Amino acid sequence: MPAIDVLDSTLHYEETGSGTPLVLLHGNPGTSRVWRNVAPGLGAGRVLVPDLIGMGASGKPDIPYSFADHARYLDAWFDALGLDRVVLVGHDWGGALAIDWAARHPGRVAGIAFFETILKPLSSEDLSPQARERTRMLRTPGGGEEMISGENRLVRTAYTGGVLTPLSEEDLAPYLAPYPTVESRRPLLAWARQIPVDGDPAELIPRIEAYGTWLGASPEVPKLLLTFTGSPTLLTGPALTDWCAGHISALTTVPCGPAGHHAAEDRPAEIAKAIAEWLDTHGLR
Repeated sequence: MPAIDVLDSTLHYEETGSGTPLVLLHGNPGTSRVWRNVAPGLGAGRVLVPDLIGMGASGKPDIPYSFADHARYLDAWFDALGLDRVVLVGHDWGGALAIDWAARHPGRVAGIAFFETILKPLSSEDLSPQARERTRMLRTPGGGEEMISGENRLVRTAYTGGVLTPLSEEDLAPYLAPYPTVESRRPLLAWARQIPVDGDPAELIPRIEAYGTWLGASPEVPKLLLTFTGSPTLLTGPALTDWCAGHISALTTVPCGPAGHHAAEDRPAEIAKAIAEWLDTHGLR
């Protein structure tokens, strides 16, 4: 996996093929590994899969790991590689970062696909009871720290409870490996504590609202929403899907079957097929 200097650190990424750059952005507590079974099914083209700053094999500088921090390092990575006319695919926080980047660089984005991501500020009522409790616990002093101590339950529960088919110890090992110490896991906890619920964190709400406005005001950019069913861990249910249909321009919505929030583990073939067909339909290769 190559690495490139960005700001005061390094960003690691995988790159294959040539042509229009297709950038796949992972969420929390994932790494570029989440795309391992999706990327091969996307077909011909140039595919770039980075590890976000502080995550995977990328550098772990001494920063707060706010949304703005992640966006800053990601901006530097896009610029260092000279990426233009980009097609973005994002899951979870990777989707939020993708939409944010597109909204701030409208002349450099050709299309954007996303699933199980943050499309608007949330209220507690938008979350399942399980998600509300997890969010509350992670934000409780000591509660979040407990999740990143010991055996790193923050990662373990994501890939045993946030999926329909729990990962084996063998498959979990590469997700756990980049975070051998509590200190190395702090970027994951910082992400988990930034879920925008009931107006908190206040500094993030205007940024989400701004990229939400762009989603509705950019009919020239094709957009793809992938949806799933069958798990209480899902963020995008029928109500949010309906909201997307009424608020996002140039949107195609494709149901991809039963999955948990970390859907690329449950439905990689379906995700790849939906993205590949959307790319071809809109001439985005």
